[in-house]
Amino acid sequence: MSEVTLRELEDADLDALFEFMRDPESVWMAAFTAEDPDDREAFDAHMRKVRARPDTTNLAILADGRMVGTIASFEMEGDLEITYWIDRAVWGRGIAGRAVQLLLERVTARPLHARVASDNTGSLKVLTRAGFEVVGTDTGYASARKAEIEETILRLG
Repeated sequence: MSEVTLRELEDADLDALFEFMRDPESVWMAAFTAEDPDDREAFDAHMRKVRARPDTTNLAILADGRMVGTIASFEMEGDLEITYWIDRAVWGRGIAGRAVQLLLERVTARPLHARVASDNTGSLKVLTRAGFEVVGTDTGYASARKAEIEETILRLG
């Protein structure tokens, strides 16, 4: 397994992150994405907004020193949530699981929530292995699929 570390997200990471977040298979799995993943102006505006929020932690995920994704915690509707995005080229290598563990060491506030498209079995496994428990489901519009889909809601005590 790769050595996984986290560091602050830097401006220099944004080009690679934009490319990761345009990958069609990744976008499909994430489901709740930007309306147009190819819109760089919208991506840059979104990143400026989330990086400026004081209640948000935005970190780069590195595997063997190379940036392979991001992980973040943020407040939404009074709940502290986490999200992450991993370059599809490194899926299945345990990187997401290790990144979640590392984030949980930094962000110690609980409860912590996550939301995942219910058919995204990879992310569901990552989160349940980290101790998150399924607490319900919801239905919402997924831009990537242009349809209402079910998402699983998870909580870490």
